[in-house]
Amino acid sequence: MWEPYKKGFKAYLQLEKSLSENSVQAYLRDIELLTNYLQSSHILSNPSAITLKDLQQFIKWIAELGMTASSQARIISGIKAFYKYCLLEDISKTDPTALLEAPKQQRLLPDVLSFDEIEQIIAQIDLSKPEGGRNKAILETMYSCGLRVTELVNLKISQLYLDVGFIRVIGKGDKERLVPIGSSAIKYITIYKNTIRIHTNPVKGNEDFLFLNNRGSKLSRVMIFYIIKSLVQKAGIKKIVSPHTFRHSFATHLVEGGADLRAVQEMLGHASITTTEIYTHLDRAFLKKTLEDFHPAFK
Repeated sequence: MWEPYKKGFKAYLQLEKSLSENSVQAYLRDIELLTNYLQSSHILSNPSAITLKDLQQFIKWIAELGMTASSQARIISGIKAFYKYCLLEDISKTDPTALLEAPKQQRLLPDVLSFDEIEQIIAQIDLSKPEGGRNKAILETMYSCGLRVTELVNLKISQLYLDVGFIRVIGKGDKERLVPIGSSAIKYITIYKNTIRIHTNPVKGNEDFLFLNNRGSKLSRVMIFYIIKSLVQKAGIKKIVSPHTFRHSFATHLVEGGADLRAVQEMLGHASITTTEIYTHLDRAFLKKTLEDFHPAFK
């Protein structure tokens, strides 16, 4: 129902706003997420009939998926841009996003999982099911390589160099980087690829994607959120955990272990070292807590 509006919005972003292809795709993902929610909630309205309350319920839904305040704010920004387009084109007479507020973005760093907590989450996977073997390979890869969720779902078989312990990752701005991959992740990718994935017929155009759903298409970003949310609940972990938590924990554990910041920057695919330096602040907090816990002068 929304396809003509999405096509028009895409043309508006490309032609009138002159945005890069990556930015256009990011905006379209936001609208795709909204329409997924509307369909799952049986709200079959066109854009002009969507209310502020509908959008507030949508924001509540993505928050419950585990999306961070910053991710929610970015999605809201995408929906506001869409309604700006709808007003320009007379698709909608009113703007339901006018009073839609982004969640307060606290300056707190996201929760970090300990290695034991990551092991507990992975231990909840039911390996008797085909998707269990796939999900184990996914989580092992996320923690081993510190991937963004988009990098994970777009990972291709042709980007695996498991014999030498590396994967080639396409990051933000289509920048490529080589990331070392641990032996545990290599083991479970190999098991998945050789014993589970071979029984799935890939949809045309999806043949090279490593992780497929049971219909043979590459996994969606939202599906990764769902997988992790379910496992965290089963593990009884009360922290707010999203796919990004695994990336954040990967970097934190490296810095706490004394890894060189430039090496961490390279592995995370950060364009600027200042983005990586967030982990040194976290490391200082870790050091301070260590002193408070174990140094007699801090007792």
